[in-house]
Amino acid sequence: MSPVTKPRVSARLAAIAESATLAVDAKAKALKAAGRPVIGFGAGEPDFPTPDYIVEAAVAAAKDPANHRYTPAKGMPALREAIAAKTLRDSGYEVSPDNVLVTNGGKQAVYEAFAAVLDPGDEVLLPAPYWTTYPEAIKLAGGVPVEVFAGVDQEYLVTVDQLEAARTPQTKALLFCSPSNPTGAVYSPEQTEAIGRWAVEHGIWVITDEIYEHLVYDDAVFTPIQKVVPDLVDTSIVLNGVAKTYAMTGWRVGWLIGPSDVVKAATNLQSHLTSNVANVSQRAAIAALSGDLSAVEHMRAAFDRRRRTMVEMLRAIDGVQLPTPRGAFYAYPSVEGILGRTIRGRTVTTSAELASLILDEVEVAVVPGEAFGPSGFLRLSYALGDDDLAEGVGRIQELLA
Repeated sequence: MSPVTKPRVSARLAAIAESATLAVDAKAKALKAAGRPVIGFGAGEPDFPTPDYIVEAAVAAAKDPANHRYTPAKGMPALREAIAAKTLRDSGYEVSPDNVLVTNGGKQAVYEAFAAVLDPGDEVLLPAPYWTTYPEAIKLAGGVPVEVFAGVDQEYLVTVDQLEAARTPQTKALLFCSPSNPTGAVYSPEQTEAIGRWAVEHGIWVITDEIYEHLVYDDAVFTPIQKVVPDLVDTSIVLNGVAKTYAMTGWRVGWLIGPSDVVKAATNLQSHLTSNVANVSQRAAIAALSGDLSAVEHMRAAFDRRRRTMVEMLRAIDGVQLPTPRGAFYAYPSVEGILGRTIRGRTVTTSAELASLILDEVEVAVVPGEAFGPSGFLRLSYALGDDDLAEGVGRIQELLA
């Protein structure tokens, strides 16, 4: 009897898609390294260096032998205390350091949150457009992502009525992200409270990603959902990290805050998965969270300036619709009015084809809407220099004129 041939890669991992944003960024960097004048709008990371005082704390930590050994998988007590203090300062409510788990970047916090509360078949309501990692993390944890789409006419903000229409007996959780990646949309305090109270009414967990909390513009305000709906304290998980606020994407420090049983379960998982976050990075994060926000305000002002430039330039393109992004550092234009056109001999019918055309013809890298939900959109990060931003969008304008 011949042996049964089994797949080389597990079905679980074979079903997971590559991160589209990282793939676009990697391709842009490879082309640039090869000497091509590529301008990349793909990466979701600040272009600023990490502030000096944070780097200096890391240098000192690297020289301290105490940081050359394992520390608790849950995170250094001093860092968990700093996260609790920062939450009170920035979000206006108290959390115990015991209810904080420090993770290897925000992505690990996302996955561990879903892994801690989902069983196979549990549904997670996922407002779309969504960050590309959310559905993959949900599926890895055995859950089923249920997209709830809000388009340009709603400024990418889902309503309670839409969430209620998507709710089923299998609904276990809602992913809530404000300010939003990829759209830059920001829910008002009233919208946030209404969604939170709806979740409490139906016993639905809220997993809230607050990593862009300090990047809001115009009259938008960041609204912590636990602050306006305290009844969520036992059925919500807060995700955050230092990456976006302090230009520390490469340091890999995130965290989750949740009820004791959830944090204990996620800590147990992490103890087998990665153990503790690198100690030097944890020490750097303590310095970041314990300092003032002046460096953050400097970056926010630059992002705001670039945001206004990008919005003006994109809106000048015939066929583009763009609600004003009021948070994070992304613009998410609808290009549905361009699809179907023939541009330089190529007829584009999807935003993926349009993104490919833009890269091939004018050497500008953008991420197509297919990475975040339905086709018909592009995501452009304005976390890059002013001159590159103007040059890159200018090339797109010329191509699509």
